[in-house]
Amino acid sequence: MEIFDKIISDRGSRYAVSGGPVRDRKDIQALLSELKRNKRFAKATHNSWAAIISGEPVKDDDGESGAGALMLQMLERAGLEDHLVVVTRWYGGKHLGGDRFRHVADAVRHYLHQTGLGNDGASRPEPSGG
Repeated sequence: MEIFDKIISDRGSRYAVSGGPVRDRKDIQALLSELKRNKRFAKATHNSWAAIISGEPVKDDDGESGAGALMLQMLERAGLEDHLVVVTRWYGGKHLGGDRFRHVADAVRHYLHQTGLGNDGASRPEPSGG
């Protein structure tokens, strides 16, 4: 699992992005457990994630409404399958409104860029409602 920590900070909220290859839901749970073995990630406000496993989209907003759907859209556009991407947020005490979607998208972009995964379609996601 690759982890890129402290990549975005806004009004006290901090973001990280991580991920790794998966074949099935069991692999997803194993990677999430690995991530949460780090107390810092276990105590995060949200660990939203998305993956496309053998063509089947799966996601969990983990309380960050709409984050999983936006992440799935970006993974689809990137053509990235059988790979889990997790966006972690530590809430900073102030609501971010729609900026939280921009931060989720920026975190996924950061992951795709740093890992060299996906295609150029991931660089321009459409904003998601919510």
